[in-house]
Amino acid sequence: MIRATNLRSLSSVPGADAIARPRGRDLSASELQTFVAELAERPELWIDLVKHDASQRLYEQLLGDDHLTAWLICWMDDQDTGFHDHDVSAGAVSVVRGAVLEERLTLAGPPRTRVLRAGESFHFCPADIHRVRHAQSDPAVTLHVYSPPLLRMGAYMVQDDGVLVRHSVSHTEELRPLAQASAGVRS
Repeated sequence: MIRATNLRSLSSVPGADAIARPRGRDLSASELQTFVAELAERPELWIDLVKHDASQRLYEQLLGDDHLTAWLICWMDDQDTGFHDHDVSAGAVSVVRGAVLEERLTLAGPPRTRVLRAGESFHFCPADIHRVRHAQSDPAVTLHVYSPPLLRMGAYMVQDDGVLVRHSVSHTEELRPLAQASAGVRS
């Protein structure tokens, strides 16, 4: 379950209006990457919400309006989203502490993998299927932004017969790898 205990609007935080973004419409993936990078450069807006729990990722929603949501996520060892999409929402992620590993699902071989460290960011389109997990030993902190606001996701599992299955998941549920269909397959 997502622990979003300190819901607040960035517009109520002094200086938050300095983070420029288009108003009155959804943002593109590249606009989201620009926004999340600028948010990362303003730790006074979110640093007090950073806390870690070894049993699950902790989430705090920073902003929510008709066109954008922003989240802070705290990661520790073995915390993993499993492969998922973001339904109709584009998104961007900025790593502000530690490191995470992103894997993009491919059909012709193993997932494309990259480790992102503090100061790095990436964006994705709604149809991209990827997995994010904690990397290295130090706790990690990431900022995530979505447009339109993230309401549903698809979580994926590969069955024993090789069929890829999508399960719809609410944004209020914590993403975790789905049960393995067989010991040799990572979902």
